[in-house]
This record gives sequence, structure tokens and C-alpha cells, in this order.
Amino acid sequence: MIRTLPCSPLYKTGYRLYITLFYIFLIMPLITICVLAFNDSNFISLPWNGFSLDWFFANTEERIGLFKDEDLMLSVWTSLKTGFFVALFSTIVGTIAALLFEEEQFRLKGLLYFLALAPLVIPGVVLGISILLSSTYAGMFMEEKFGLSFEFLGPSFWLVVIGQFSFGATYVMLLVGARLKKFDRVLEEAALSLRATRLEVIWLITIPFLKPAIIGAFVVAFLISFSNFNTTIFLVGSDPTLPVDLYSRIKFSSTPVLNAVSFMIVAFITFAAMISYVMNRKNI
Repeated sequence: MIRTLPCSPLYKTGYRLYITLFYIFLIMPLITICVLAFNDSNFISLPWNGFSLDWFFANTEERIGLFKDEDLMLSVWTSLKTGFFVALFSTIVGTIAALLFEEEQFRLKGLLYFLALAPLVIPGVVLGISILLSSTYAGMFMEEKFGLSFEFLGPSFWLVVIGQFSFGATYVMLLVGARLKKFDRVLEEAALSLRATRLEVIWLITIPFLKPAIIGAFVVAFLISFSNFNTTIFLVGSDPTLPVDLYSRIKFSSTPVLNAVSFMIVAFITFAAMISYVMNRKNI
């Protein structure tokens, strides 16, 4: 919609109606879940029976709140740890990859870039199965040939980190690369002409310019890791992440504690997104 052009009242009404319905479609399910997290009911849906914090703090035979459920809190902690390491490794490797791909042409650059994007187009289920089979075969080979046993080659915490890192680094590479395209190479050339080393130029000039994108990419990688299910389900060990734990619970029974978990996830993601927005706004 171009505001400088004249528009009929019907067009303006239709435009505003479309925008309103679009955001209602996106936000209403989240609002419903958040509201039902405080519903004084043993069922996960309506009707509304009054305000209650039982599904957060209760510890009775009938109701166990989110913060009193040790297994659920353990899965939350596992997801937080996983997300941190995935975001950390992805940010480091993805940033380096973005810097390399923005350099001058080198041999097989197009093929390597295509391979870097492959985890985004491969279904998560296929990616999870392939990583599991590859790591299991590698673990069996190392044990049979050299008598060495590596726990991370079987379903475990670190295998989940490796599996999620395989596509998290790609997201970081794309986000940082988009910011890097706006970088003025004259600044680097000026620093090099003043006898700065290539490493000094990257650390003192390029990285500060990329700082907003790096911070945003770290947050994105963390959130993608925290909510990932289709790849993680094949790689998880004895300590499940939160999405896997919720899936296993809802298969057999569902209580409003799931609404409480959803409320905390929405609040956490909103808070993280606000931090990322504020930090990027200050540094742009």
C-alpha cells in the first residue's frame, strides 16, 4: 500500500481488515494458551473456572505445577544447556564461514556454499536419522578397531548439540553474511595500508561492524535449538530436551501444566527477542 497514492475507502477498510485478521490468526492461539495456563481446571481447555497459579506452583496428588515437577524442570535445564552450546558453536563457525564466503573467489566456492545450505533444505527427520546412523557406525568402528568408546557418538547430550549445530551454523552464516554485504571494504583496505595484519583488521574493524548481526544470530540459533524436535528426537539420550519431554507426556496424558510450560516459553522467547531488538538498535 503506497500512502502517497489516493485510495478508496473500500480499499482502506479491506487493507485494515486483512492486517487485523492476519495478526489475530498468528497471536490468538498463543494468547489462548497463555490464558488457560492460569485456569483453575484439571483440563487443558475451556471453560474458564477462575484464576489459579496451581499449574505453576502446586505440589499435591491431584496437581503438580511446573516448578515442582523435577523431571520437567530437568528437561528445561537440558534445553537451555543445549541451546547455549549450539548457539555458541554455531555463532563461531557460522561467522567464520560468512567471512570466508565473502572473500574473493576461491576454488569450489559455489559447491561449498551449496553444501553449507543443505541442512536447511533437508527434512529434520532425515537429518536426525542420518546423523544417528553415521555416529553409531563411527562409534562401532572405533570400538572394534581401536578399543575406544566415545559416549558422544551414541544418543546423548553432545550428539544433540552436534545435530542441532549442523543447521544452526547455517542460519548464523546467512544472518551474518547479510550484514557483511553492507560492509565498506575501503575500511579494511585503509587499515591494511597502515600495516595492520589481516587478523587485526577482522578483530578491530570487521567484527565490531558485525556485532549486531552476531548477537542477533546467537539469539536466533539459541531459539531454534531450544524449540527443535524433529531432529532432536532421534539423537536424545537419557535426559530429554523440553520439546521431546512434552511430546512423550502428551502421548499418554495432558494437563494444564503444558499450558504453563507454553506460557513460560512464549514469555522467554518474547523477552529474548526484545533484548536482541534493543541491542541491535543501539549498535546499528
